Amino acid sequence: MSKLGKFFKGGGSSRTRAAPSPQEALARLRETEEMLGKKQEYLENRIQRELSLAKKHGTQNKRAALQALKRKKRLEKQLTQIDGTLSTIEFQREALENSHTNTEVLRNMGFAAKAMKAVHENMDLNKIDDLMQDITEQQDIAQEISEAFSQRVGFNDGFDEDELMAELEELEQEELNKKMTNIRLPNVPSSSLPAQPERRPAASSFAHRSRAASSRRVEDEDDGIKQLAAWAT
Repeated sequence: MSKLGKFFKGGGSSRTRAAPSPQEALARLRETEEMLGKKQEYLENRIQRELSLAKKHGTQNKRAALQALKRKKRLEKQLTQIDGTLSTIEFQREALENSHTNTEVLRNMGFAAKAMKAVHENMDLNKIDDLMQDITEQQDIAQEISEAFSQRVGFNDGFDEDELMAELEELEQEELNKKMTNIRLPNVPSSSLPAQPERRPAASSFAHRSRAASSRRVEDEDDGIKQLAAWAT
């Protein structure tokens, strides 16, 4: 058995430890990634220094140059190992994150399933069907009531429409007669007209204008009587 196997076997048999939580394991992995990242940066700087030292000695001090290159090779080997370790830790961290997410999803779905089961335990499909039928019936009744209220109600009063129209026309005719009676016609003069004087050119023109004005007054009075009669009808 390898020393590594004996180490893990002995550590496990010393005492039983409780499994860490996913959050604790993820935190430890992130700390390890951060530590290896710093170590990786340190090794890269060391490799650059050893390379610069080998170039500095060159052919003048071959022994020192070779020693620098050997250290550079060892550092590069460590850097390669760290790269592989970081890849493994990153893969393990992603797998643990996915497992933790799946566990939480499964747990929440279990809670939801239990809640739905508790809700459905108090439900009866037959009661639900009866309830929906009652609701449909009540909606139909409400619709019929609304339609009944919206219909126009006609009351039979027993009166003849033709008799009412005839009575209305008689009332209108009486009112028209009263208006025609109150109309005052112009008075006809009782005295005889004066004798016409001797016609002269100027007097003849004045008489002509007088007759024209009198004729216009008579026409205006006739037009007024016609307008009043039209308004009364």
